[in-house]
Amino acid sequence: MSSESGGASVRGEHVREAVAHCVRTVSGVPAARWRVPAGDLEWTCWETLEHLADDLLTYALRFGLAHPMGVDRVPLRMSSDRPGGPANVVFGDRAAGPEGLLTVVEACGGLLAAAVDGAPATVLAPHVFGASDPEGFAAMGVTETLVHTYDIARGVQRDGAPPEELSRRVLARLFPDVAITDTASSALLWATGRVESPERPRRTDWRWHGAPLAP
Repeated sequence: MSSESGGASVRGEHVREAVAHCVRTVSGVPAARWRVPAGDLEWTCWETLEHLADDLLTYALRFGLAHPMGVDRVPLRMSSDRPGGPANVVFGDRAAGPEGLLTVVEACGGLLAAAVDGAPATVLAPHVFGASDPEGFAAMGVTETLVHTYDIARGVQRDGAPPEELSRRVLARLFPDVAITDTASSALLWATGRVESPERPRRTDWRWHGAPLAP
């Protein structure tokens, strides 16, 4: 698996690093504070963390198939806890509290890490933004983890700035057209519609480049 930007790639270890960043950032937040909105999202912090776990698991499941491109998605039943909430296949046990839900996220991230590292580098799997390879799905998992950790951190009033190295890796793989004008973390947050600057208005419509990059 390789990408541009000096040959930097995105692998399972980077998914695990992103998940570890998430756990460090929001561990110990009192349960009551998880009911507030996650940044500018309409979901609560709890719902956003469940959505993240769902992303990580469903990305991993694609590579459990012998022929991932044979189906649009693994047909698990999806549901939502409330109107307007995220539609997931993964939900945390409320009795286990936020730390329990973080354990779910860590487990789902570990499954994605193993799945992308174990899949042939040239295999493709479907995504709503277009078919992608294992490196692309690893980068998607890292991106989802970094930006949703940022969303949650805003809600619970913690510093959720994405790590620079991870931000650079996923920018090179998924957003090759986005220039880093300040920090890689701020560029990633701008690319995913989280922040704005006088030079770059906030994005209201964005998507990443999932297709394998040219060698």
